[in-house]
Amino acid sequence: MHVSQECLVSIGRQSGRLLLSVILTFSTSGETYGDTTSHNHKYSTQKLSQASVNTNQVRIQLEGDSRYIYANGIPDHTHGSFPNPGNPNSISPQTYRFRVPTTPKLATQITALRGSLFGVALNGIPLDPGTAEVWTSQGPSHAFSAQNKAEWRYEALSGRINLGIDQSHAHVQPTGAYHYHGLPLGLIQQQGRDQPIIFIGYAADGFPIYASSGNTAAVSSYRVKQGQRPSGPGGRYDGTFVQDHEFIAGLGNLDQCNGRQGKTPEYPQGIYHYFITTTFPFIPRCFRGTPDISFRHQKSAGLRQFPSRPKSRPAAHIKQQPQQRLDQNHRPSAGGRRPPFPPSGHHHPFSPPHGSPHRHHPPH
Repeated sequence: MHVSQECLVSIGRQSGRLLLSVILTFSTSGETYGDTTSHNHKYSTQKLSQASVNTNQVRIQLEGDSRYIYANGIPDHTHGSFPNPGNPNSISPQTYRFRVPTTPKLATQITALRGSLFGVALNGIPLDPGTAEVWTSQGPSHAFSAQNKAEWRYEALSGRINLGIDQSHAHVQPTGAYHYHGLPLGLIQQQGRDQPIIFIGYAADGFPIYASSGNTAAVSSYRVKQGQRPSGPGGRYDGTFVQDHEFIAGLGNLDQCNGRQGKTPEYPQGIYHYFITTTFPFIPRCFRGTPDISFRHQKSAGLRQFPSRPKSRPAAHIKQQPQQRLDQNHRPSAGGRRPPFPPSGHHHPFSPPHGSPHRHHPPH
C-alpha cells in the first residue's frame, strides 16, 4: 500500500512561551490514520482547501497540550444513497474544528453525553449516537416541550425506526452533516489492518476510541431491561428506546462509558480508552474525562464551527443544555438531576434498521 506523508514542524513564540506546532495532513485513498509519529499510522499530503470540497479532507495539528482536528465532513469510504426513503438529506461539506487534550485525564465524576457529539473519527466524521426522534401518541416526533423532559427517545440502531442509516451506521443531518451512530465499517475497512483492536478516533475528552474483534473483543455491560415500560409507549422493554436499557457492572468487560484501562498499539504504556461496540450503547453515552466545548452541538464560544440549526426549530430546543455530572455508579452527583436516559445496552444486528420513515431528522 502506498504511503505518503507530510509532517510540518514549526517553532515560534506566542504570549511569551515556546510554541511547537506539528501539522500532519492527510486525505483518504486507502490510508490508515493517526496523529503522532509514535503512532504507526499513515498520512497523505492533501491539505484542506476549496479546490476539492467534495472529497474527504482532514488535518490534525498538535499545538502545545492540544490536538486540533480540522475536517470537511465528507466520508472517505463508500456510503449509502442520500437522500433515501428514511433520510431526505444530502451530504455536503462542513467546517469542523475540534480540540482535544493530547494528554487526557480521568475526571473525578462521569459526564453524561447531552447536547454534544461524543467524538470525531480519524477521517473527520463526527460520532453522534443521539437521535431527535421521541415517542408521542401520534408516532415518532421531533417535538420538544417542557412536558417532554422524560421523553422516550428512539434508539437509532434499534431496527425499530427507519432513519436511513447506511452500511457504516451513518446518515445525514438537514445541514448535510454525515455522522456515525455506530461502528464506522467503511472507515475500518479503509484502515486495512488486521489488528485485534483498531484505532478509530478521539472522544471529546481526548481519550482514544477503538473497535475490537476476536479474542480481545470488547463486550458492553448493558442489557435490555426486563418487564414492562411504566409509561409512554407501554409494552415490554425491547430495545426500541434508549430508556429500554440498563447498565449491569461486570456483565461485559467494559464500564458504563463503554471503556476500560489498558495497553493499545498506539499507547503501549496504557491508557483509558473507549470502544464502539456492536451492541448498545454502540457509541458511548458518557465521558470519563472532561469533554471539550468544541464538540457541543450548537455554536458557542468553543472552536467548533457547527452549522446553524434550521430556523424552524423551537427556540426552547436550541438552548444549550448543561452537561450532566454522574458519580462512578452512574447516579447524578449531589444537587444534580437524573439524566433523561441511562446509557445501557442490548445486542442489535449490523444491518441498517427498518421501520416507518421519518420526515425530518434535525441535528441532535
